[in-house]
Amino acid sequence: MSDSRPAATAAAAVSRRTVLGGAAALGGIAALQSVLPAVASAQSTALYVGRGIGDMTGEPLGAGMNGYADTEQLSVGLHLRQRARAFVFADSPSSPRFLHVTAEIGLIFQSIQQEVLRRLAAEFGGTYHEGNVVITATHTHVAPGGTSGHPMVDLSMLGFRPVTFEANVAGIVDAVQMAHHDLAPSEVGVTTGTLRDAGVQRSRGSFERDTPEERAHFPEEIDPRSQSLQITRGGQLVGVLNWFATHATSMTSHNRIASSDNKGYAAWHWEREVAVQDYLAGGTPHLVTAFAQTNPGDVSPNLDLEPGRGPTPDEWLNTRINGERQFAAARDQVGRDVRPLGGGIDVRHVWVDMSAVEVRPEFTGDGRTHRTAVAALGASFASGSQEDGGGGDELPFAEGDRGGNPAVKAFTDVVIPAWLREAHAPKDVLLPVGLVPHAVQRVYPFHLVRLGRHYLLTLGFEPTVVAGLRLRRTLAAELGVAEDHVTVQGYSNAYGHYVTTPEEYSAQNYEGGATIFGPWTLPAIQQIAADLARSMRAGTPLDPGTSERDLTGQIPVSPLGNPLVDTPAPLRSFGDVLDQPLPEYRVGQRVLVRFCGTHPNSDPRRGGTYLAVERRDGGRWVRVHDDGDWSTIIVFEGLLTVTNALITWDIPPGTPAGEYRVVYTASGRGLDGRLFPVRGESRAFDVR
Repeated sequence: MSDSRPAATAAAAVSRRTVLGGAAALGGIAALQSVLPAVASAQSTALYVGRGIGDMTGEPLGAGMNGYADTEQLSVGLHLRQRARAFVFADSPSSPRFLHVTAEIGLIFQSIQQEVLRRLAAEFGGTYHEGNVVITATHTHVAPGGTSGHPMVDLSMLGFRPVTFEANVAGIVDAVQMAHHDLAPSEVGVTTGTLRDAGVQRSRGSFERDTPEERAHFPEEIDPRSQSLQITRGGQLVGVLNWFATHATSMTSHNRIASSDNKGYAAWHWEREVAVQDYLAGGTPHLVTAFAQTNPGDVSPNLDLEPGRGPTPDEWLNTRINGERQFAAARDQVGRDVRPLGGGIDVRHVWVDMSAVEVRPEFTGDGRTHRTAVAALGASFASGSQEDGGGGDELPFAEGDRGGNPAVKAFTDVVIPAWLREAHAPKDVLLPVGLVPHAVQRVYPFHLVRLGRHYLLTLGFEPTVVAGLRLRRTLAAELGVAEDHVTVQGYSNAYGHYVTTPEEYSAQNYEGGATIFGPWTLPAIQQIAADLARSMRAGTPLDPGTSERDLTGQIPVSPLGNPLVDTPAPLRSFGDVLDQPLPEYRVGQRVLVRFCGTHPNSDPRRGGTYLAVERRDGGRWVRVHDDGDWSTIIVFEGLLTVTNALITWDIPPGTPAGEYRVVYTASGRGLDGRLFPVRGESRAFDVR
């Protein structure tokens, strides 16, 4: 087949993609069926559980992507739709609940959390509130951003993006609504496995400063725990909430096609390919699987310690392999060594000003009281994680292991106040963001959740693996439980950059430079966790404090990717096929169709699709793939008010022979500002 892809930047992104197909290399429906008898006989706890999924896909054209802070990384298309997956837990239909949402976005901000809570309160009253709702991000670095409300984040996205913000919030709310109405008697158990080939220690020089005992606890220098809550009904697996620590950075900063990265692939693969369910069919899926983060602050999925490399040189293939490995580790736990969760749900939460925590000697380790500091980012932060990319490769910054930044230090020693340098030492302070009002969040939420005999600590930071270990040990000691009965979950309800151990901080690699409240941040969070645990153990109330004011909408709206009107290409109509497919293809080949389209940001088509691959079945056409599938990509080629839509379909192994076509659907914007429907259909072609 001849490759007719254009040389334009947008389509060049497509050319980096290997023809990977959509058939699973691991599992399959038979594998899932084979473990169901074990699920039915395993010990578990009866609870009421609700499950839900919502489409939260942001703007696929002209939006800055959240994670790498690369202002040139603007979306040009869509590969995998972003989804929110919600689980509601309760002892009975009338008892207090706990709501957990895993969102396939780069970061969760207070802006998103508070708007979700406002909408839930409007519909459900006091059922869901800031005390019993945790929303966590998978931390994909290739999803549209611009949703924080704080300038430090949104300005790197070139402004606030109301359309993406609305899509993120509405998708989360959709998932919660579905979960609320799905509440039903279920059996819940905890399983723990190991996964050693889906992450690598990316900051070894920092890790080696931790204690010998802690390093021995992680002989592979990563946290290999793959831990799951498994939910069954009548012996059938209906839900999995998995935690595993690896960055969702298999896709590099050069990729501009929106994707949910490795964790999103793991969930999509289990639900769509293994469980064979259709997201667009309506109703609650029979299986909901969420892949959340724990403490991946210093763990990269790039096993060769270079962006986009390891286990192969292809970032697309690596995304898939890493996701399959996370899926396989969770699937292999199904029905095996299930620990009963136990009954009872309890939650404590607190808002803490992280710039001014007085840390007691029992947590500092040196017998003295210390304080956290006004937020500041170090020169090593500007280098980015050089194993994962981002940060601007052309900038003259280096991590501590690579020589640090002596020239920067000489300059900042003059311009940065001495008291701030001392509070953050040995960090070379580059950006004193805490001195700029509202540049970054200052007050952060922390939750301690008890689900039966398992405990979940959630925080809006990125803990390293040893930081997570210390937090688990602090809680285990306070609660009188085994360390394995505690899970630490970052990226929750807010974002405050990294948390390293004080020893790791002293190395001033990327993670230490991005620990914005200084060297005593982790001891401060250990103290917060211990106070939450003591309140929970004693059954006493805890004053939660209050959040900072909501800054949503305070940042100027991005000038990019905001369509005013759509016009077709000259002498063309909306929906016209500009490039038709070939008459015939074989499995493994790529189908390419280009349509005269519209700007996609006018209608992100939440709960729908921009494209469909249809197969003729008798006298009707049946959709077999859409823009939420691995085998399809849509890239938008825009010039002023004209937008073309380039759709590719890599025909997966196992695709039945037959007659197919590609369909494009969208909404256009007229001169009066109103939206109108657009549809285009390619000519039919055969797959042999």
